[in-house]
Amino acid sequence: MDNTYYDTVSQLEKMPADREYVLGWMGGYLGNPMREEQRVTEAYEAGRTDGGNGNTDSAQKWVK
Repeated sequence: MDNTYYDTVSQLEKMPADREYVLGWMGGYLGNPMREEQRVTEAYEAGRTDGGNGNTDSAQKWVK
């Protein structure tokens, strides 16, 4: 089993990255459907893009 998902989420939570970024990353990585338009934030979109690409390139921008 590949632990990439769990390891990355743990890393993001320890940073601590913005919750919206983490939720977006998880959704993008897993290929979940996009949130409703009114609930999408800039952090969520950045996380979703990174998750879909399998990286955390912009995570540092979203550290609390």
